[in-house]
Amino acid sequence: MSSVPLNLTRRPRSREEIRDRVADIVRQEPELGVRLDALRSFSRKVRNTEVHLTGACNIRCDGCWFFAHDFDSAVRDERDLTKVRAFVERIKADGVTSALLIGGEPTLVPDRIRPFVDLLDFVTISTNGLLALPMEGFEEVAIAVSVFGGGPLDDQLRAIHPNGRRFSGLIDTALENYRGDPRATFVYALTEQGSGYIEETVRKMAENGNLVSFNFYSEYGGEHPLREPEGRRLLNEALRVQQLFPDAVVNDPYYIEALITGRSHGQSFGYDVCPSISVDHKAHEQRMANGNPVLPGFNAWGADLETVQFCCTSGHCGDCRDSQAVHSWLLMSMHEFLDGPDSLRTWLGVSEGYWRQWSWSPYSPHRTA
Repeated sequence: MSSVPLNLTRRPRSREEIRDRVADIVRQEPELGVRLDALRSFSRKVRNTEVHLTGACNIRCDGCWFFAHDFDSAVRDERDLTKVRAFVERIKADGVTSALLIGGEPTLVPDRIRPFVDLLDFVTISTNGLLALPMEGFEEVAIAVSVFGGGPLDDQLRAIHPNGRRFSGLIDTALENYRGDPRATFVYALTEQGSGYIEETVRKMAENGNLVSFNFYSEYGGEHPLREPEGRRLLNEALRVQQLFPDAVVNDPYYIEALITGRSHGQSFGYDVCPSISVDHKAHEQRMANGNPVLPGFNAWGADLETVQFCCTSGHCGDCRDSQAVHSWLLMSMHEFLDGPDSLRTWLGVSEGYWRQWSWSPYSPHRTA
């Protein structure tokens, strides 16, 4: 099991202090410098935005923040493909190179995905897996397939039609749709109730030829949101399964611990430290001035392609443990991981694990094989 780097020395804050600390560490272990240079070389090419591509969805998951907080009805979808293309051209001109397309359900509107594919370097969709994104024309699109809880718990939480009627076999449908598909990573939201299903669920995904990245399930809108596990059972099981399937589970153990506990480098995850806020949202003036990092130029856009959303998820920070937000918190905190070679190695492992998720990344096992 990983452990939080010790506060042995004062954390470097200025660029000069960080540069000097990194130089000292790299002199001790040059291999870390090679990894750091490669990571920086690629990551500086990726400037991300997030787009709610549609308010429509073909299921109604329990714990879905999009519907729990009425994102589906807040704005109207922009259906004019000429205007969609103009939006992509505008954000590209602002320096955006990467888009995460969420919903609703993006596979319902593949024509709205095409302008992003045509104009941006890196495109990812988040899908429930019920429909397959075609291969032709979308060969370089990374696909993040959501799973809640695993095993039969996934159907309990997600296999619900918009009319409320339940069905079964959603995971199996998603596995069939993306069998052996190098584009697909299953983003598996862990729950304490589902800890007994983690191994069998990950095994299915690994044997299906897919990667797995762990998320954490928060029951938005419920009476008892799962903000913290009741014990260490979930964490221990997640770490055990990661060790069983290191080629399939992309995550570094340190990330898994931070995701489930909500803690890293002496801090608790929350609004004051989360970097995945929309920089053009007027509510964030004080947050952006508090000295904690934010993702440069990041915005989350509503389905009208005009409304800037609060952040990358619901805006209800007390319930949030979103995997991409937690990853961004860790990746933007390299200065907290400079106690020595072991600390920097931990940060590099977390960062490389993050980039392994996406099929368009040079860190994807499908590209390095």
